[in-house]
Amino acid sequence: MLGEKIGSMQQTTSNKLLPGNGALPRFETTAEGSGTLAGTEVQGMATYTADMRADGTLYGECPNQGLVMAADGVATFTATGIGTFTEDGGSIFKGMVYFQASAPSLSSLNGKAVVYDWVVDPEGNASWDLWEWK
Repeated sequence: MLGEKIGSMQQTTSNKLLPGNGALPRFETTAEGSGTLAGTEVQGMATYTADMRADGTLYGECPNQGLVMAADGVATFTATGIGTFTEDGGSIFKGMVYFQASAPSLSSLNGKAVVYDWVVDPEGNASWDLWEWK
């Protein structure tokens, strides 16, 4: 069951085309920005890859290449998701993220499954909204 919203970040992204998997492309996206997570002001950055599937959908992974920084420390994260390109040239991903926090202000995220929406507009501006999954 979807629980309370626990975070929201606004980020800018840049993309790079990687060697594909056969005839299907692979993309690398880097994101950086700020917002709130677990009631704490944070800065964040991440790099993830997305593989296009034969049906045109995208499978994305951030294999412990995500970082959230708070005033009292950090949290790293791993994420996976399924996405699509939008008609206007952006993209939308929905998936799961798992945090490992050493920052006391973010420690409530440890051991929780977190659901996300990741929406990127055609100019590379992204919003990342997160909810606890109970």
